[in-house]
Amino acid sequence: MAGYTETKEDHLRRLRRIEGQVRGISRMVEEDIYCVDVLTQVSAATRALQAVSLALLEEHMGHCVLAAAQTSEEEGREKIREACEAVTRLVRS
Repeated sequence: MAGYTETKEDHLRRLRRIEGQVRGISRMVEEDIYCVDVLTQVSAATRALQAVSLALLEEHMGHCVLAAAQTSEEEGREKIREACEAVTRLVRS
């Protein structure tokens, strides 16, 4: 079971909203809207995706990593390494 299973519908709602934002950005570009206005909307969509990422990471740590650590030290360390790699990817993006 994924760590976000209990909040899956919340995440899907947020992602649908972000999807709408991105479609709106595409329309702005198609309509030659002023560059700074487009960039403002890109920034808003980026922040929204970051919020989803952080929520998913928190749920992963609280569910998947915790469960692995309770199973065995080796599994716990592996999940921590995996989570650290995910954080690294998020920070670089």
